[in-house]
Amino acid sequence: MHPHDAPPPPQGPGGEPHHMTTTAERGAFALARCSCGWSGPARRSRERARTDAVTHMSGEGRGVRQ
Repeated sequence: MHPHDAPPPPQGPGGEPHHMTTTAERGAFALARCSCGWSGPARRSRERARTDAVTHMSGEGRGVRQ
């Protein structure tokens, strides 16, 4: 693997990606990201970005958005 290649996402039982979410700030915006590759939309509200992450973790928002 090359240093610029991203490692594969960690896997949980059953081979599904293990979901670990974080929030990041980009200027005046906050966004949620997950180790599975999902990222939420940029939000002005940090709380709304955290809500996006919780929704993703609950299985309702498991689609990948970038």
